[in-house]
Amino acid sequence: MKDRSPLDDFRSALAGAARAVAREHEVELAWTSDQASASGKSMRVPMPGRDLEPRAARKARGAADGFALRLRHHDESLHASRMPRDPLARMAYEAVEQVRYEALGANNYAGIGENLDAALDDRLARDPITRAGSPDEVPLSTALSLMLREKLTGRPIPEAAQHGVNMMRERIEAQAGGDFEALALSLDDQEAFQKLSLDMLRHLQLEMPDDDADPEGDEGEDEDGEEDTPEEDTDAPDEGDAQPSPDQKQDARGEEQDGESEGEMSDSEAEGEPADDGEEGMMPVRPNRPADEPPGGLDYRVFTTRFDEIVHAEELCDNEELGRLRAYLDSQLQGLQGVVTKLANRLQRRLMAQQNRSWDFDQEEGLLDAARLARVVISPGHSLSYKIEREQEFKDTVVTLLIDNSGSMRGRPISIAAISADVLARTLERCGVKTEILGFTTRAWKGGQSREAWLADGKPPHPGRLNDLRHIVYKQADEPWRHAKTNLGLMMREGILKENIDGEALVWAHRRLIARPEERRILMVISDGAPVDDSTLSVNHAGYLEAHLRGVIDWIENQSPVQLVAIGIGHDVTRYYKRAVTIMDVEQLGGTMIEQLAGLFEEEG
Repeated sequence: MKDRSPLDDFRSALAGAARAVAREHEVELAWTSDQASASGKSMRVPMPGRDLEPRAARKARGAADGFALRLRHHDESLHASRMPRDPLARMAYEAVEQVRYEALGANNYAGIGENLDAALDDRLARDPITRAGSPDEVPLSTALSLMLREKLTGRPIPEAAQHGVNMMRERIEAQAGGDFEALALSLDDQEAFQKLSLDMLRHLQLEMPDDDADPEGDEGEDEDGEEDTPEEDTDAPDEGDAQPSPDQKQDARGEEQDGESEGEMSDSEAEGEPADDGEEGMMPVRPNRPADEPPGGLDYRVFTTRFDEIVHAEELCDNEELGRLRAYLDSQLQGLQGVVTKLANRLQRRLMAQQNRSWDFDQEEGLLDAARLARVVISPGHSLSYKIEREQEFKDTVVTLLIDNSGSMRGRPISIAAISADVLARTLERCGVKTEILGFTTRAWKGGQSREAWLADGKPPHPGRLNDLRHIVYKQADEPWRHAKTNLGLMMREGILKENIDGEALVWAHRRLIARPEERRILMVISDGAPVDDSTLSVNHAGYLEAHLRGVIDWIENQSPVQLVAIGIGHDVTRYYKRAVTIMDVEQLGGTMIEQLAGLFEEEG
């Protein structure tokens, strides 16, 4: 016991309290370096630091209490049974339910209420409501949940969000203020609260018309026959744009949207609506497409690029936090690093063998051959005692590692991807091979500002990609490894990992490679699944992102000088890429990356 630290004691107490609140003896609690998360009966809460600073400790308690209350008072199957299909309605539906079960805890235990307040402050620090300058910038789901929390618990709205809530208060009270009282009387009954919540969402005009049939009727109205109709209507555009209804709607909107329908036929890198002034400078598209642009025949478009970003890792968090995240990464993978380093040394030997120079002996001029010294002594006039060094051709090479930073990579997969990329970059640098490390994700779940702009624009049909891209540069090709190694710790920040739109990420990484002067260019993609973005897929056909990815891959593999290789983690990527390998155990990632690179070098060495 004497080896236990105060942090260990705090964790044990926190886990015990969570089990007591949840009334679940199997609850497990672990620390995380970033945003709190939970899966089943396992929860990860922010580590408060070894000094247990009071504010950080309350934040950890609040996260644990919130997850414990969810386990105790929340029925996931009931909650999912009437989940709205519209993403904005779904976000509000989720937020209102969280207010319900947290209010049950806060009203019964003052200490839990204070802890939940600290956790709420932490969540709001990342919420756009704290930065909103106009009502259009306020997330309705956040404002609604804060006003409902105020009604159900009597706790004031946090100061950071007061301005944002005040901008929406009049609208919410006018449309749904009467629903708050009924919700307050149904806190203990999730099913009754759920029905009232859906009524409130319809009053706020968040529920789509297709969703109205679910909450209005009895349980018998949830039968397959009732649900199939709206799903078929939603999917109708998927089967082809030649169907009458979507076309008529699109034609009717054509005059209002000033060329919106023309945008549908644009290239994969289309700039969105022609009315989006100034957005052209944000999207890397040029009228005369060079070799770094995909062909225009791909049936893919982008609603807007106004909110996309390409950022360097150090711009997303300060140096102190990057250092802490890097230390956390190293501590998690001490055992793996030794194995990967051995494999990296093997790759280095293979590369150095290709770069070794050979010699021509018995030459009349050149460098004196030490092995022929006896001949020089015995026969000084012998002219064939020299050697000439002959250079072995080794193409100047650059390697780009493109790492999937989606939420499904959270945990051990992203940790091993980060450390493997780190060791590989260090090894290739020693061999004179430049390495770039990139990551791709989105700025938000459920569409972010792009979807809000689409809604404000009247929901034009077939908007294409409908989320805010975030492409991250962890290490530039010309940047020394020692300068960039800390940046890889950013992958440990769970709030970074969101959705993945692989096709556009491939185009971006490929464009950077094509601009390089090296003779050999290699692009290695590390991913654990197909592209997924709920916002985009909810308004386009189900295979929209996947079809674009296939088109981009086909273009790179067949028309580009870039060599493309992919590694799938627990997911068969061989159906996308010609040169690919799938690993079922993430422990194999480091060795697989090195073996694949070695094979590419040997093919053309």
